Amino acid sequence: MSGDGSAQRCDHQQPLPAEESPAISAVMFSAGLLGNLTALALLARHRLGRRGRPLSLFHVLVTVLVLTDLLGTCLVSPVVLASYGRNRTLLALAEGGRLCLYFAFAMSFFGLATMLVLFAMALERCLALGRPYLYERFLRRRSALPLALPALYALAAAFCALPLLGFGRYVQYCPGTWCFIQMRLGRAAQEAPGAWEDAYSLLYATLLLLLILAVLLCNLSVIRNLVGMHRRGQTSRRLASLEQPAGRRRLSMSEEVDHLILLAIMTITFIVCSLPFTIRAYMNKFMQNEDYKKDLLALRFLAINPIIDPWVFVILRPSVLRVIRSVLCCQMSLKTQENIQTTPAAESKSNKQIDLCRQ
Repeated sequence: MSGDGSAQRCDHQQPLPAEESPAISAVMFSAGLLGNLTALALLARHRLGRRGRPLSLFHVLVTVLVLTDLLGTCLVSPVVLASYGRNRTLLALAEGGRLCLYFAFAMSFFGLATMLVLFAMALERCLALGRPYLYERFLRRRSALPLALPALYALAAAFCALPLLGFGRYVQYCPGTWCFIQMRLGRAAQEAPGAWEDAYSLLYATLLLLLILAVLLCNLSVIRNLVGMHRRGQTSRRLASLEQPAGRRRLSMSEEVDHLILLAIMTITFIVCSLPFTIRAYMNKFMQNEDYKKDLLALRFLAINPIIDPWVFVILRPSVLRVIRSVLCCQMSLKTQENIQTTPAAESKSNKQIDLCRQ
């Protein structure tokens, strides 16, 4: 997905510019493929290491997220490489621009599906700590998972199919090796007041923005509950008073903090990758400035997210998370230790908090 980024239109361009190179696209494809496969291997090793104990719902959702990113990388990137190999744009590779429509639908679908899965991960953590009875009743037993995940993918597919049905439009972007949602009015639409060609990009950007805000709110709720647990000296999440299968262990606070760190960093990467597109979509709607170079840059940021996601999981191994957790919670423990009274109960509470940092 490389290009010169020139501020020009490539809606109907057929041959690729002579100076274009597939090097950046090949590197992105390799990085995405290697990152996702490595993340899946680590998840498989984690599952084998549990010795028959079921995976937590959070790790199931992480696996779903990695599989979504892997599928998106394998279905999208080879099309770009084929375009370079044939030295033709996506519009010219297939009659009627069908390959361009496929590429644009896949890009928008996997971008939205990834964010929906990330929201599901944040909501799962929020309910696990904030609404433990509801979590144990419906989510921990995974009775809702077989329905929730297909519903998320169906929602993403239905929303991204709207341009194929006439609401919105998929167009080709420079240098002609990829297509995506039209972010500004076309020439014909500019002459026809009231046209809705650019409304879909605004709607897509708004949906991404709402999902970002929802994930942030869930993360803040998790932080508030973890701080409450920390202040109470509680080292594990208390389960609701339902019948639990034999051998089920509590999820320790150290694991809860690890999950939060992983989720928070994934959220930050998605915000960095998606906000440029959201900003450009609103600017194109309410400001009359034609800057196709910035539009293209915003779309490239959006395309990088599924490449970064698995590497976040690969890099944040348990040893790395332990160091981050130690820096965060040990500072809190030391401050608490300085302020509390030296009674046996207070000393015991302080020792529990320090033990958390050593887990």
